[in-house]
Amino acid sequence: MQQHLRTTLVTTASAALASGLLLAGGGSAAAAPSGISGDFNGDGYRDLAIAAPLGKVSKKASAGYVAVVYGTKNGLDKSKSTIISQASTFVPGTPEAGDSFGDRLTTGDLDGDGYTDLVVGVHSERIGNTDSRGVVTVVWGSAKGLTTAVDLAAPLPKYREALGWGLAAGDFDGDGRTDLATLGNSIPQLNVFKGPISRSGKAAGLAGVDTIAQTGILADRIVAGSVNGDGATDLLVMGQEEKGNAYPTRSVLYKGGKTGLKPAGKVAGGYDAVIADVNKDGYGDIVSSNFMEKSAYDPNGGPGGAVTVTYGSAAGLSTRTPVRITQATADVPGSATKGDRFGWSLSAGDTNGDGYADIAAGVPGKDVSGKIDAGSVVVLRGSAKGLTGTGAKSFTQDTAGVPGNAEAYDQFGASVRLTDSNKDRRAELIVGAFAENNGEGGVWLFKTGKSGITATGATNFGAGSVGGPKGLSYFGEVFAG
Repeated sequence: MQQHLRTTLVTTASAALASGLLLAGGGSAAAAPSGISGDFNGDGYRDLAIAAPLGKVSKKASAGYVAVVYGTKNGLDKSKSTIISQASTFVPGTPEAGDSFGDRLTTGDLDGDGYTDLVVGVHSERIGNTDSRGVVTVVWGSAKGLTTAVDLAAPLPKYREALGWGLAAGDFDGDGRTDLATLGNSIPQLNVFKGPISRSGKAAGLAGVDTIAQTGILADRIVAGSVNGDGATDLLVMGQEEKGNAYPTRSVLYKGGKTGLKPAGKVAGGYDAVIADVNKDGYGDIVSSNFMEKSAYDPNGGPGGAVTVTYGSAAGLSTRTPVRITQATADVPGSATKGDRFGWSLSAGDTNGDGYADIAAGVPGKDVSGKIDAGSVVVLRGSAKGLTGTGAKSFTQDTAGVPGNAEAYDQFGASVRLTDSNKDRRAELIVGAFAENNGEGGVWLFKTGKSGITATGATNFGAGSVGGPKGLSYFGEVFAG
C-alpha cells in the first residue's frame, strides 16, 4: 500500500491535533463533570497533553512519552503536570526503542463517565513476535487526573498494520456515546470502535470502513467534527487518490448517522484540517491546508502553502464556492515564499470571545531575519463573511514579547493549539517547535484578550520544566486536550 504521505514527503512527522467551535476531532463528544471538554480531572479547566515522541524512556531512544499540564484559573500551570509513558506503572507495555509513544493523540469521554480521556496511538509497537504492529492506549480521566490506562483489547481488526496511525473521537452514529475512529495501513484502513469502551479495553462493537473501495482515497489522516449539525459527528478522511502515476491529495467527507459513517462528497485535498464554525451560522466549516507548492501533483497548493475553507450547511457540504487563503491574500501578514509550508499545522478556537472560530496556521518553513526554517504562526480571524485575512496576526520568536530568538531550523509553528485553559471564554495560543535546541523541543504560551492573541506576557518552557528527560525528544510535536 502507498506509504503515509505526510511522513513520506517531510520526515519531520506529525502536526498538532486541532480544537475549535463545533469541533469533535481532538475534543470530546461528552464533556467532563465540569461541563468542559478537554478537562481530564473535572476541575473546570481545560488541560493540555504535550507529546515528546522521540523522548528517551528507560534508556530506550525514541520510546516516547506524553507530558500533561493541567489548567487553572491562571491558565496552564507547569507545577501541575505529570509524565505518562510505557514506563508508568499504570500504562500497559514496556518502553522500546522506536515505539514513539505519543506521536498520535486525541481525546474523548470513551467510557461515558463524564471525564475526558486521553487516547494514544502507538502505531510502531510490534505485537509480540508477529508481523502485526500498532496498539491504542486509553488513559482514563478521573477526579485525580490521568492515573489509569488500558490498551484496546476487543474486538480488534483482523489485520493490524500501523493501527493508531490516525485517531479521532466523536459520536459517529448519533447515539449519545463517544466512538473512536482509528486509521491504519491495512484493509480496511479505517476502523470505528463503537462506544462506550469499558475500562477493560472492550468496545461495544467494531466497524471497518474501506475508504479505498468506497472513494479511491488512500487515507492518511482523519479529522472529526460536526458539519451539518444533525447531532452525529462527521469525519473528514484525508489522503491520496491514484491518478495514473501521480497521487494528488484528496479528501472526502463521511457523514455520521444511525447506520454509521457514509461518504458524502469530496473536498479540497490537504495534509491537515479542522472543522469549526468560522462564520457563526451554526454549521461546521472544513478548514484544510496544503503546505505544498501548487503543481500538477498537488493542485490545491499555493505559493508557500494554502488554506482552503469549504463551508458547511444543513445538507452537509455547502454549495458556496470554497475560499482559498495564502500568505499573498490581502491583509495576511508577511509574504508567500516557496518552502514556507503555510498551514503545516492548524487549530481552531475563538480568540476574542466574539463567537466566531478563528484559525491558527503554523508556518514552520518561514525564514525569519535570514534564519532558514525558523518558523512563524499566523492567526486568521473568523467573521460573518467567513475566514478572511482581515485582522490576521503573525508571530515569530523575534516578535517583541516572545521569549527566545528565531534560530535556523527551529520550525516554530510545527504544532499549534488554540484552547481556553483559564475559562475566560477566549482561546489562548500554544505553539510548539519540536526542533528547538537540536530537537529537544519547546512550547510557547500566548495570552489572549479582547483583540485576540497577543505576544505580551508570552512564556515558554521545555521538557525539563515538567519533569521530562534531557536530549532529543521533539517535545511539543503534538498537542491534545
